Amino acid sequence: MKSKLLIKNVTLNGAISDIYIVDGIITKIGSSLPQGRAELLEGRGMAVIPGFVNMHTHSPMTLMRGVGEGLSLTEWLNDRIWPLEKRLDEEAIYWGTKLAILEMFKSGTTTFNDQYWQESVSARAAAEMGIRSFHSFVIMDYRDKELYDQIVESAQKAYKESKKWSSLNHFTIGIHSAYSVSEDMIIWGCKFAQENNLLVHMHLSETERENFKSIREHSYTPTHYLEDLRVLESNVIAAHSLWVDDYDIEILAKRGVKVVHNVNSNLKLGSGFQFNYNEMRDAGVLVTLGTDGCASSNNLDMLEAMKTAALLQKGWRRDPKALPQNELIDIATLNGAKALGINSGVIEEGALADLSLVDTDNLHFTPNFDFLSNLIFSANSSSINSVICNGKVVMHDRYVEGEEEILSNVRRVVKRVFNDIKF
Repeated sequence: MKSKLLIKNVTLNGAISDIYIVDGIITKIGSSLPQGRAELLEGRGMAVIPGFVNMHTHSPMTLMRGVGEGLSLTEWLNDRIWPLEKRLDEEAIYWGTKLAILEMFKSGTTTFNDQYWQESVSARAAAEMGIRSFHSFVIMDYRDKELYDQIVESAQKAYKESKKWSSLNHFTIGIHSAYSVSEDMIIWGCKFAQENNLLVHMHLSETERENFKSIREHSYTPTHYLEDLRVLESNVIAAHSLWVDDYDIEILAKRGVKVVHNVNSNLKLGSGFQFNYNEMRDAGVLVTLGTDGCASSNNLDMLEAMKTAALLQKGWRRDPKALPQNELIDIATLNGAKALGINSGVIEEGALADLSLVDTDNLHFTPNFDFLSNLIFSANSSSINSVICNGKVVMHDRYVEGEEEILSNVRRVVKRVFNDIKF
């Protein structure tokens, strides 16, 4: 039997509308649509927006929220995060992922692009919670050539097993970075992705130090180095891309590389702030938005990321017109969907029903002269009332089924895994 959902009396583009959804697809938008046998979701006093697409996450890192405050990226990774990650077992990754998804639902995210160890565990957690997700098999050999055969075998096995995953959850190849993965391994991973029509998810030019090291070792920036290896011809999603020059941007545009702006993480780690949005946009680079993991950004709130991204562009460019609202909402929704190759990020007939209902009967939207302005600059995630993913209501009146169990198990797991550590 087909699943049917009718959203009644919701505000869409300034008009009161009904939205009829069948088997996860928006099939009709109009007024006074009949309910029939559809589940009813009342939208009076609310506006509907596309679900956010969080393009760069490390979901189980919710378990390390607030760890290593005040450290640079290199210190943070080497001295705190990587040693702690060695302690994480399957149960920890499972509940850490569920905590991340709970937070994403609470802040209006319906799709996330993840890069973390034991991707099958995170994919299982995502399937159980009903969120659309992409999970990388992480390649990170620390340039140890002796690991090549082992990683190749593991990746092939993981990809084969991923074909049993839910249709909402997708397998990708994760090249951690140009500085942590050997040349041969980068080439193999990208070639494997091309042969199997998979996305490649990598970190790129996150810090100035990373660029200096690449220039010292290869005589090129990381982007130019990867271009020289001819791996950017794969379907690449590049997280950060903060320290790129004009030639790098030209390469990214030519190769169709999709870039993820992770503004809060970059600021908090002191990595930099002058993200070249205008230059990338004008060159034809598809720019998307992400939060990064909770251990660096501390939350997964895309609304907060949108506001910070806009304010920062306006500030460093000294231009109040920088990163206008219509472009910003697309960066957080439509552009991410395009980058992942899914038909969402818009509210129209035939699109995937990945939606959020925003409560506009509250102080943040009073007066409501400009909905997008209020959403981005006045409101916060508490205004997200309900979330629909793939046509199913996954949060209603700010309640997610099973949230008490998730919080309880995360507290238990953290106590067990990190019991001898003083934070």
